[in-house]
Amino acid sequence: MSKFNKTGKKEMPALNTSSLPDLIFTLLFFFMIVTTMREVSLKVEFRAPQATELEKLEKKSLVTFIYAGKPLLQYQQQMGTETRIQLNEEWAEVSDIQNFVMNERMKMNEVDQPMMLVSLKIDRDAKMGIVSDMKQALRRAYALRISYSSIKRENL
Repeated sequence: MSKFNKTGKKEMPALNTSSLPDLIFTLLFFFMIVTTMREVSLKVEFRAPQATELEKLEKKSLVTFIYAGKPLLQYQQQMGTETRIQLNEEWAEVSDIQNFVMNERMKMNEVDQPMMLVSLKIDRDAKMGIVSDMKQALRRAYALRISYSSIKRENL
């Protein structure tokens, strides 16, 4: 018959942490890929108008955004309540659009410059006069590829 010795307690083996850095870097890369950074802090109200025929933008690196709408509450004291234009982080007038488009075009690769698309994010309550003025300024800047941001209309 064999004799079992229960006098010594067995210790718990040490936890193997050699693969922990791999897991952490995998999670880090996952969040870096999935997370999008907001480039512009909106200073104007933007409630997208509804549309029936929508097309998704393919290459967003070629898109330059111009925002127009009523200033947010914290800016209404200094800017008023009329529709204003926002180019990146700055307030602008229609006359500033041409220089803005030219500067944005210069930041792009020479190959991508002809494919530049200007997306107008205009509040649904904005007056059409300012939209028309913006389109004229874009024509003067030879920015002829224009899109309007909107949401899909569910009920026809």
